Amino acid sequence: MGEKACFRSGTYVRQPLKGYSAFIPAPLPPEPPLRMDAEMRALVSDADRAIGRLDGVTELLPSPDWFVAMYVRKEAVYSAQIEGTQASLTDLFEFEAEALRKGAAPDVQEVVNYVRAMNYGLDRLQKLPLSLRLMREIHSILLEDVRGNDKEPGEFRKSQNWIGGGPGPANAVYIPPPPQEMLAALGQFELFLHDTSPMEPLVKCGLTHSQFETIHPFLDGNGRIGRLLIVFFLCWRGVLRRPLLYISDYLKRNHYEYNDRLQRVRDEGDWEGWMAFFLKGVRSVALEATERARRILSLQKEHRDLVQSKAPGPATAGVLLDYMFERPVFTIPKVTEMTGKSYQSIRNTVGAFEKLNLLKEITGYRRNRVYAYEPYLDLLERDLSEEDG
Repeated sequence: MGEKACFRSGTYVRQPLKGYSAFIPAPLPPEPPLRMDAEMRALVSDADRAIGRLDGVTELLPSPDWFVAMYVRKEAVYSAQIEGTQASLTDLFEFEAEALRKGAAPDVQEVVNYVRAMNYGLDRLQKLPLSLRLMREIHSILLEDVRGNDKEPGEFRKSQNWIGGGPGPANAVYIPPPPQEMLAALGQFELFLHDTSPMEPLVKCGLTHSQFETIHPFLDGNGRIGRLLIVFFLCWRGVLRRPLLYISDYLKRNHYEYNDRLQRVRDEGDWEGWMAFFLKGVRSVALEATERARRILSLQKEHRDLVQSKAPGPATAGVLLDYMFERPVFTIPKVTEMTGKSYQSIRNTVGAFEKLNLLKEITGYRRNRVYAYEPYLDLLERDLSEEDG
């Protein structure tokens, strides 16, 4: 990597006796300031309106909490897939249904950890501000008993890391700041987080995410922490009433442009290009979540009408359907335990739901059977972004 200097975003500094240059980021906000021209202001406004519509449609859901819970899980799956894991949403639900009786496969455990980290962080933000301390706590949860658990969970790195290029930094795609400069950059980063100068929250969120990825303060798990940081920041600042704006799906679909935009900030100071990409992503995922919420509402009404008219024991049918929206993969004993209904009544209702094509048994076993609410799972996993052109 040749010597480069882009004082708007930072500087590449040759490391003595190392044979490479590391990037030392400039403090936020950018100087000169981000150009908030008519196009950029329109992007901010469009993203804000999309978030408002998402908040509005969520209020119409009979139980917004289970919609939030589903989206936390969906985000966990997509964020883990960006890092190369193969676990699906159904795999996660199977684990939660206790179908994986010998413990989770490593890929599933990574997703489970992400869900735990998300819920932990959202709970902590009710009492504490977003901070470096919280990021370390989240990091320790993410890496517990999974790949990377030997990479100093919960601690900022004390050695050089790099992105891409093989076993050493000499041919890396990007080399973050060395440990001492990293600590200074983190201190500046936290000051910016807590600075009260006027700035659009979505703009500050975009700057924050990019700077975190540039500092890359952990030996492993930086991408997952950086994506969690987006929803944590927006909930902390009150932009989101519920944690429903998850951008991993957008970043997964636009992985190459995402990395390119971040690198252009470092190499060229192109904060405007990054911010436009980020704001378009916020708008895209907010609109997608809004449409998915509408479809879930429609599916719920359709299936409630169906089971009330076609399934025996409408009261039990309604209870089971409500449970399925919270736990779309389940076992009969677990439903019996959670609802207080008898084993036989749940078993009969499950059989009726199978005939109505609402449920499918997914193990093929005669005992310890596991059922999946496939129409709902299909709706949760479907890529709505590619529909209708």
